[in-house]
Formats: sequence, C-alpha cells, structure tokens
Amino acid sequence: MDMEARGHSEHPEALRLWLRMLTLTQLVEKQVRSQLREQFGTTLPRFDLMAQLERKPEGLKMNELSRRMMVTGGNVTGITDQLVAEGLVERIEVEGDRRAYRVRLTPRGRTEFGAMARQHEGWIVAAFEGLSPAEVDALHQLLGKVKQHYNDIPLETT
Repeated sequence: MDMEARGHSEHPEALRLWLRMLTLTQLVEKQVRSQLREQFGTTLPRFDLMAQLERKPEGLKMNELSRRMMVTGGNVTGITDQLVAEGLVERIEVEGDRRAYRVRLTPRGRTEFGAMARQHEGWIVAAFEGLSPAEVDALHQLLGKVKQHYNDIPLETT
C-alpha cells in the first residue's frame, strides 16, 4: 500500500511529508531490488553486505557486519555462506581469536560488486531525474537539517 495514501489533509504537513518520504523510499527500493534480481541475479541484502566489505578491503568481523547492516548475526551468516559458496567473499581467521573470522571480498567479488555499484548509482540518479540539480541540492540540505535536529535530540529510554 502506498504509505502516502494514509495521510489526510487534516494531518499535520510534517506527517504527510514523512509518509511521502516513506513512499518514495519504498518505490525506489522496490525498483533497485527488481533491477538487482534481473540484471545480476542477486538481492539487496547481498548487495548491502558486499558494499560494506568494499569499503573495508581488509574485511570485517561478522559482528561488525551485523552492526553496520543493522541485522542479526544469523542473517549475516546466511548471506555470507551464500557469497562464500559463490566465490565472491572469503572468510579469514582472525589472529589471536580462533572463534572469530574476518570476511572480505575476493577479487572476483570486488569486480562483480563494482559492476553492480555502477548500475545501482545509475538507478538512484534516475530516481531523482524529475528534480533539477539545484532542487536535489536543496532537498539534500533540508533533509540534512532534519537529520541534525534528530541527532541533537537526547535518546529516550523506555
């Protein structure tokens, strides 16, 4: 369901904006998921894991990957197992800790991720083609202000 359809004219403008942002996020994510599947036979979670590893050529421990991706360790393990089986990532023992492994992209994984990342960038750029460069910049600035405001609010504990 289109999240924006939940908003009504009597709702605060900020709520309607939030619903529009959620809707746009869902639309773009759906398109990215579809394109990753069609063009590369992969999923967004696999792409996200590889993106994390691309940023850290020396690799990351499984718990670091889990934290960065904001998913459970079991999810990371399952995705990693698939990527290892396909030769896209490898597990390396961590010196001094026999229970820990560092995961990193293989040369083949780095090459395949590079092709996916270039396409991904194009899909995201295309998603915003309805805006001028100045509008993209203005929206980026405005959302940055919201992000900063949110970061300035003390975390509530429940």
